[in-house]
Amino acid sequence: MVTLFGFKNTLLLIVVLLFSISFSCQEKKEKQKEDSSQLITTAKVPASQIITGAEQIRAYLPLLKNKTIGVVANQTSILKSNTVKVENGKEVFMFTTKHLIDFLFKKNLTIQAVFAPEHGFRGNAVAGELVKNGIDTKTGLPIISLYGKSKKPTDKQLENIEAMVFDIQDVGARFYTYISTLHYVMEACAENNIPLIVLDRPNPNGHYIDGPILEKEFSSFIGMHPVPVVHGMTIGEYAQMINGEGWLKNKIQCDLTVIPLLNYTHNTPYSLPIKPSPNLPNDTAINLYPSLCFFEGTPVSVGRGTNMQFQVFGAPFLPKKYFDFTFIPQPNDGVKYPKNEGKICYGKDLRNEKRLEKLNLEWLISAYNNSPDKEHFFTPFFKKLAGTKKLQEQIEKGYTYREIRKTWLKDLKEYEGMREKYLLYD
Repeated sequence: MVTLFGFKNTLLLIVVLLFSISFSCQEKKEKQKEDSSQLITTAKVPASQIITGAEQIRAYLPLLKNKTIGVVANQTSILKSNTVKVENGKEVFMFTTKHLIDFLFKKNLTIQAVFAPEHGFRGNAVAGELVKNGIDTKTGLPIISLYGKSKKPTDKQLENIEAMVFDIQDVGARFYTYISTLHYVMEACAENNIPLIVLDRPNPNGHYIDGPILEKEFSSFIGMHPVPVVHGMTIGEYAQMINGEGWLKNKIQCDLTVIPLLNYTHNTPYSLPIKPSPNLPNDTAINLYPSLCFFEGTPVSVGRGTNMQFQVFGAPFLPKKYFDFTFIPQPNDGVKYPKNEGKICYGKDLRNEKRLEKLNLEWLISAYNNSPDKEHFFTPFFKKLAGTKKLQEQIEKGYTYREIRKTWLKDLKEYEGMREKYLLYD
C-alpha cells in the first residue's frame, strides 16, 4: 500500500526524470545543430564535392588540443558547412562558410597570433603594399604581418607557440608569393622546433606544368625555388617538396603534417569561393594569370585599375590596327596607382578565351613586336618574373613561342620526375 508521502516522492521523482530526459534531448539537439553547422564531415555531401584540409576537422583538431597555436591565414581561410533540404521531393545542398579563425576561436583553442601574408589578413591590401601589424576586431587576436618589415616570423613572435597552422589558397604560379610565405614559415618553425600543420587546398592551375625553371641568380620573394612558372602542385604537396629537396636554410627540416583534400585530382576543375587577392576576381583571371603576369615587367597593363584585371592587356603605344580593344586604367580597390593611369590603352579582351592548359606567350611576343620602343619594353623586373634572362633574350632575338618552349622541355621533364615524389593526388 502506497502512503501519501511515498506517492509524493514517487511523483517528484517522475517529474525530475522527465525533465532530465527532456533537457538531455534538447542539449543533444543543440549539439547536433552546432556540429552540423561546423563539421562538414557530419553532413551528407555530394560524392564529387571537394573537401578541403580545413574541412577535415577531425584530422587536425586533436593535433591542436591543449596547445598554444599560431595560424597563418587570410580571407581565403574558410570552411564550408553543408545543410540539406528537400524541395519538390529532391535533396538540395546548401552551403554556408565560416572563417577558420572564427571556428578555432569558438572551439576555445588558445590562439596566440594570426600571421598574414601579402594583401593582409582580410585580403584587401594592393599588390606590393607593405602590410602593418594590427588587431582582428572580431576576435581581438593580434595580426602579425609577413609582408612588412619582415617576411619571416621572428623567434620572439613564435615564443610559447606549440603548433602552427597554415591555411591559405594558392593559385599555382611560382611568382604568387603565398608559397614564399610558406617557405619562411616552414623555416621559422623548423628553427624553433614548432610542428607545422598545412591544411591543403586545390590548385586551380594544377592541371598543367609549364614555363622556364627559375635559375638561382634570379631568386627573390617572387620566386624562391627551382620550379617552373606553373608548378602543378597543391600547397600541401609544395610544402613536402620544400622539405624533401632541402630548400630551407642549412637544409633544416620542418616537422610537417599535411591534412589532405578529399575527392580531388590535379585535373579536377575548381572554382575558388573567395578571390585569393584583390586583382584575381574570378576563374578566368586566375587561369590567365600565369601567362599575363609577364606583362608586369613591361609597360603593358594587365587591366589593373579596371574590373577586368588579368583578363585584358593593353598599352597606349600599341597600334589600334591590331589591338582594337580599349580600356582606361583608374585607381580602384585593387590598385592606387595603376600603370598607364588615365590613358587609353589599346589591346586585347581575353575574357572569352578557352581555359588554358599551357602558358600563352603569343600575347607577350605580339606586344613586343608591335612596340615602337623595343629597347625599353622589358624592365629589370621581367627577369625576376621569368626566373631567367633567357626568355627576354629569346623574344628579342625573334624566337617563336614554339621555339622558346622547346628549350624548356628537358628541364620540365626533370622537374616532373622530382615533383612525382611529393604528389598526394593523381
